Amino acid sequence: QVQLVESGGGLVQAGGSLRLSCAASGRTFSFNDYTMGWFRQATGKARELIAGISRIGSSTYYTDSVKGRFTISRDNTKNTLYLQINSLKPEDTAVYYCAASMSGPISSLRITANYWGQGTQVTVSS
Repeated sequence: QVQLVESGGGLVQAGGSLRLSCAASGRTFSFNDYTMGWFRQATGKARELIAGISRIGSSTYYTDSVKGRFTISRDNTKNTLYLQINSLKPEDTAVYYCAASMSGPISSLRITANYWGQGTQVTVSS
């Protein structure tokens, strides 16, 4: 059974930083076979892909609203995905999810994801 477990969320003031982690586990799960991504879903809004990273980390994607503030990375030796979030804004408040896909480009993660984490709440106060 494959598990993706996010951590690192919390309540932070605007301008602050957080580092989210997504730990992957599973007896047959080979982390470096998967394209990984971070999504977020604010209350009343659709889940959106905000950052993605290729299997070996050679390619990354960011949605325009987080470029320059968020950094996605992965450590394939630790089966862990990260999202460094800086200069937080109230509009970044959402539940953040990680996802893993064995096929397709980063841009298709929402459709092709094989596994999802349970989410971690990020709340930014003004």
